[in-house]
Amino acid sequence: MEKTAVLIFDAAQRSALATTRALGKRSDIQVFTTDSHEQALAGCSRYSHQYLTCPNPSDDTQKFLNWVNDTVIKYEIDFLLPVTEVTSRTLVQHRDALPPCKLPFADIDTLLSLSDKSALNHLAESLGVPVPFSQYCQRASDIDHSAISFPCVLKPALSKVLVDNQWLETQVHIVHNASQLQQLTEDKVYFNNHPFMVQQYIDGHGAGVFCYYQKGEAKAFFAHKRLREKPPSGGVSVLSASAPINPDMEKHARALLDAVNWHGVAMVEFRVAADGTPYLMEINTRLWGSLQLAIDAGVSFPELLFDGEYKTLERHRGFKEGVQLRWLLGDVDNLYLQLKDKHLSTSEKLNAVGTFLTPKFSNRRHEINRMDDMGPFWFELKHYL
Repeated sequence: MEKTAVLIFDAAQRSALATTRALGKRSDIQVFTTDSHEQALAGCSRYSHQYLTCPNPSDDTQKFLNWVNDTVIKYEIDFLLPVTEVTSRTLVQHRDALPPCKLPFADIDTLLSLSDKSALNHLAESLGVPVPFSQYCQRASDIDHSAISFPCVLKPALSKVLVDNQWLETQVHIVHNASQLQQLTEDKVYFNNHPFMVQQYIDGHGAGVFCYYQKGEAKAFFAHKRLREKPPSGGVSVLSASAPINPDMEKHARALLDAVNWHGVAMVEFRVAADGTPYLMEINTRLWGSLQLAIDAGVSFPELLFDGEYKTLERHRGFKEGVQLRWLLGDVDNLYLQLKDKHLSTSEKLNAVGTFLTPKFSNRRHEINRMDDMGPFWFELKHYL
């Protein structure tokens, strides 16, 4: 059988490893992995046929594109699959300049209509999707200080901005007072040269819906809940479990993605207030960090992306709830941060240790260390130590 050659970018990411394993296990696919490092997580997987070192797209877009062009020709690559925002936006924006191959994303204008948070907010408002009260600003002088109540949120329209052929990374900031607001708008260049919002702060918890669309039609949905994070106050999930989909969130996600005739994957993120209202935060138009959990629960988004470029797919039937995924070394970090926390009592710290050590013998899998593919874990452990 002739295999389809797939090039998976951003191999240092856990989502790239999950993608490499999902596609590399198939007999009809040959996986190549790449990143700008000498070696990377997904490149150590037994399911990566070959690891290639590429230029960093954040440093020099054109050098990266030249490398992709040469690599597609040299290795006869049929399918490109980036997993970070910079790489995906770069490839989508310049797809016409690359040799013919599949790239499972909508066009650049559609992609930006969702990844641009200001444009997304306007779209959500027009569709009746709840969003925090927002001011839309082009520069710091546009802020109406009389309309602000603290805490508030300073949110750049784009998380990555291309400036002089290099990518500038922006950040979302929670602001607690007027002096902090002034300091941030003076110190951060992206609040003076690029659009941003001043948003109402929603006190609540984060939640999301994970989706796959094929040419405007919804094909698959998934949801999970975070059980432990790094840092413990909120951040990257280190222990999570597949969970029922919130019907309001699915309704809002459908409205947004239907409106732009979406194609590809999307992670629609909300902040759920105390009264249960899910307020839209952002949409990530790429694969996500806890991707392996969805695959383990029965929704292989990488395979949907691949197969959806070659044939019309049926609606996915659902997934198994209660499946857990643990990122072991991330969970070690979570425990370490709790033990260092001076605000936690001794009993709370002992409880954290007990929870960490309590085994679970069913419905839990480890994200990196898997018996059939231990190379990535040894690589991660070496760098962790």
